[in-house]
Amino acid sequence: MNVFNRIVVVLALLVLLIALVALAVAPFNVLNAARAGVDGLQTLLTNLAQSSNILFVIMRAAAILLAVLVFGLLLALELRRSSPRSVRVHTEGGSQAAVTTDSVARRLTWHIAQLADVLSVTPVVSARGRSVNVRIDLETQPEVDVPMKTDEVVGVAREVITERMGLQLGKVEVRIKHAPYQGGADA
Repeated sequence: MNVFNRIVVVLALLVLLIALVALAVAPFNVLNAARAGVDGLQTLLTNLAQSSNILFVIMRAAAILLAVLVFGLLLALELRRSSPRSVRVHTEGGSQAAVTTDSVARRLTWHIAQLADVLSVTPVVSARGRSVNVRIDLETQPEVDVPMKTDEVVGVAREVITERMGLQLGKVEVRIKHAPYQGGADA
C-alpha cells in the first residue's frame, strides 16, 4: 500500500504543480479554459438530463456508487491499523525495551538452523499485543521424524522467545517441507 500511496501523492503533487505554474504564467488563459470546460460539462449534462432523464439518474447513481466504493476502499485501507513491528519486553526490574519482529525472526533462524536435519528455516513473526505469534517454515532431510522434529523446533522457539528474549509466546505453527531424496525420486 505504501508504493500505491506514493504514486498517488506524486501524481497529485505533479498535477498541482503544473496547474499552479500554468495559473501563474497565464492566469486569464487558464481560467478561461477552466470556465469553458465547466460550461461544456454543464451543457453535456443538461442535454443528457433533457433527452433521457432515466439514463441521467442511472449515470449519477453509478458515479456515486463508484466513488464510494473506490475512495471508501482506499480510505479504509489507509486508516486500517497495520500490525506492530515491535514487541515490548518488561523486565523484573521494571525496565522496558522494544524488540523488532525482524530481530526475533533472525534469532529464531539462527537457533533453529543449528538443529540436526534442518536445511533451511524461515520464521514469520507477528506481534499481537505483548506476545508474538510465529510461523516457521522448515526444509528438512526427507527421512526426518516429523512429530519429533516439530516438538524440537517448538521447544527451541519457546526457549529463544520466552527465556532468552523475555517475550510472551502466542501461537506457534511449524510447516515442514522435505528435501528431495538423493537420486531424484520422491518416496
